[in-house]
Amino acid sequence: MMQLPEGISIGHWTDAEGRTGCTVVLAPAGAVGGVDVRGAAPATFGTDALSPATLVELAHGILLTGGSAFGLAAAAGVLRHLEEQGVGYALGSATVPIVAGAAVFDLLAGDATARPGDESGYAACGAATREPEVGSVGAGTGATVAKAGDGSQERRGGVGLASAQVDGAIVAAVMVVNSVGGIWDDERHEWVVPLTQWDHGSSLLAGANTTIGVVLTDAELSKDQANRVATVAHDGIARAIRPAHTMYDGDTIFCLATGAVTAAYDAVEVAAAEVVARAIVLGVSAAQP
Repeated sequence: MMQLPEGISIGHWTDAEGRTGCTVVLAPAGAVGGVDVRGAAPATFGTDALSPATLVELAHGILLTGGSAFGLAAAAGVLRHLEEQGVGYALGSATVPIVAGAAVFDLLAGDATARPGDESGYAACGAATREPEVGSVGAGTGATVAKAGDGSQERRGGVGLASAQVDGAIVAAVMVVNSVGGIWDDERHEWVVPLTQWDHGSSLLAGANTTIGVVLTDAELSKDQANRVATVAHDGIARAIRPAHTMYDGDTIFCLATGAVTAAYDAVEVAAAEVVARAIVLGVSAAQP
């Protein structure tokens, strides 16, 4: 059964006709944040604020969006929603929500002029729940996978969720899968969406890919540790997506840690990679007709 740490909710906004959407992860009480950008074609914002060297310790939301760089405009709606709730970092009489995010390229999946914007991000926040949908929803609406080679094996990507309990802590992942690579179930040792017709020399469509997501835990982590968990979690992408982290992917993983539970840090690292791989498999599986 999927579990989210207390204080975390996830919401989707979906444009089924335009084949795009956005997904938000909300932590109104704040969570220690981290991030690792591993792909070579990313579209991100707010990632510098999650660096251990920066001032603000807690983040309040992560935006995962379609629409490529255009879709990052949905962040304005996330900020507006959190501001209305009085959530943010207090600076005198002002309160500024700390939000970061990343986008996938889905402009060729449907209507290239359909992109999430301010109202989309706001609506996703309003739809936030502890039991979010998976598959072709939110930021995964226009996602596709196994795009290498001649494209004959291309299938739908999607949003996946998975969780585990380790040393009394919950470690969960929400992943948006939109990859050049095929999808491999490393637990069952079988293809979910195969990429077997690729000769490793084919021309790939630059930037038209990217897998993004968030590792969520109630374990107590420092900012350095949260960034390190985001780094190790990329092992889950490499287990489930083949190939991964190419010049044509913008693979990015965030981490949010609410700090309610004291748990062994090494156990959280190991679980992070496992739930990322499982969420990728489950999300793509749920998206198939």
